[in-house]
Amino acid sequence: MSELELIAEGFTWTEGPVWFGDHDCLLFSDIPSQRILRWSEAEGLSIYRTASGFNNGNTRDREGRLIGCRHGYRDVVRTETDGRLTVLADSFEGKRLNSPNDVIVGSDGTIWFTDPTYGIISNFEGYKANPEQSSRNVYRLGTDGELSAVVTDFAQPNGLCFSPDETRLYVAESGSSHDDTVPSVIRQFKVIGAGLRDAGVFATIDTGLPDGMRCDAQGNLWSSAADGVHCFAPDGTLLGKIRVPQVVSNLCFGGPDGYRMFITATSGVYRIFVDVKGAESWTRGRS
Repeated sequence: MSELELIAEGFTWTEGPVWFGDHDCLLFSDIPSQRILRWSEAEGLSIYRTASGFNNGNTRDREGRLIGCRHGYRDVVRTETDGRLTVLADSFEGKRLNSPNDVIVGSDGTIWFTDPTYGIISNFEGYKANPEQSSRNVYRLGTDGELSAVVTDFAQPNGLCFSPDETRLYVAESGSSHDDTVPSVIRQFKVIGAGLRDAGVFATIDTGLPDGMRCDAQGNLWSSAADGVHCFAPDGTLLGKIRVPQVVSNLCFGGPDGYRMFITATSGVYRIFVDVKGAESWTRGRS
């Protein structure tokens, strides 16, 4: 690996990095400032969207469109090619969602997202409110528009990603942010059709808690943590860490050759060469 490089700084709390290979740029959220920023090697930093509704996690769908989780509106939204926003989900069983946090799209076009309460706990990342949902769930949005709660027993579900073959779903438990009795673990689930089967704890984060994460093409899982990015083998063995001087919130793979990792961490965004590409190659466009 190369040395860690700080490519952008001066933000409040960065999150939601997603690489657009067809435009050679990175998009990421500055949640409390209600902005989505754009960074490219050629043009540097610019504002992609203001009044973002406390947008947090981002990904791309099969058509290359931006999918985002907005704490302020408590929804999951898609940006159309003409710039219009389409709300994909904002309620479940007649009640408002908590505050959708992170999102991924399967190769079949299904959308999976987590719904903790971070956006309604205070006014820092959203608008303080009482939750309407009785639990903090992981949801699956089918291509037919049907929303289902596939996991309901998290304290605070956070980042999520598929294994390269999409037979396993990894979900971060970040409930220790407000309750130190909650273990800082990454749980794994067997994907069975439109549902999941609990396969237990995949790995434990030994410093801080897990937030955003991604799998590489070899099946290793890279997770955020308080001291950097932790890399785990497919069997859960800790392979190593990328030390970052700020608390890491999320990460993604990208760059012109696909071998760069972009890391959002507190007030900055970092880049490092990692000699492996991400598993979700179809989300990157040209990379």
